[in-house]
Amino acid sequence: MNSPHQPLPTFDEVLLCTPQTSAEQVGLFLRRCLIPCGGGGKIYSMLYADELSYDVSCRAEELFQHLQRYNSTYRLVILCNCEREHSYIPSVFSQYKVHMIPQRPLAEVQRYLQHHYRVAQHSRSAASVFKDNMCVGIVSSKRAGVGK
Repeated sequence: MNSPHQPLPTFDEVLLCTPQTSAEQVGLFLRRCLIPCGGGGKIYSMLYADELSYDVSCRAEELFQHLQRYNSTYRLVILCNCEREHSYIPSVFSQYKVHMIPQRPLAEVQRYLQHHYRVAQHSRSAASVFKDNMCVGIVSSKRAGVGK
């Protein structure tokens, strides 16, 4: 948010982990992050890394330990659910753990995201049916099973 006109991360910079995420997917992601190349300066993010299976987590740690010797300037952020902090990945990387508390007010964060996720008025997009031409949105409910 310090650079409001900097683009948001692209698909190759973010890995959204699930229990079905394969070791190959994690390996490709870590190679993009840790092997030095001309596209330096990117910040790579693994989201919900605590959901990776034990086998995939072990292989990811081994690959990370191997590759990080070749690049000391990588930028990797691993986000995990604090309720699953004792799973493999959060435990292995616990010495780097940083508890995050949002440093900006919610309204400022929302304005920042609206700036990046708004589709131009004149473009023909499905986003035109959403509030303020937004191309993403979150639908939630406090009750389960209400069709959302």
